[in-house]
Amino acid sequence: MTVQEAFDAINNFILERGGEFAKWYVGITADPEDRLFNAHKVTRISPWIHCACVNAAAARNVESYFLEKKGALGGSGGGDDTARYVYAYKTTPYTVESI
Repeated sequence: MTVQEAFDAINNFILERGGEFAKWYVGITADPEDRLFNAHKVTRISPWIHCACVNAAAARNVESYFLEKKGALGGSGGGDDTARYVYAYKTTPYTVESI
């Protein structure tokens, strides 16, 4: 996906689920399944999404926008050149954000 396509997909997903960006965590990774379900402890029935971007720079741009402009939770600077997936999930008392 392009930056715009990934942004639109994640933005629409969050808006359709209430749109409270401050309750959502956004990050980048090379392995979204491992990051979401093992590292962050997201359940498969919780609201989550991930998008494969054209490259890591595109994923980082999408992540940065949600963190800086929309007020989503997360931290920039993670991942490496293989981290071309951007992901988002709604935080709960059971998810782990500080990893």
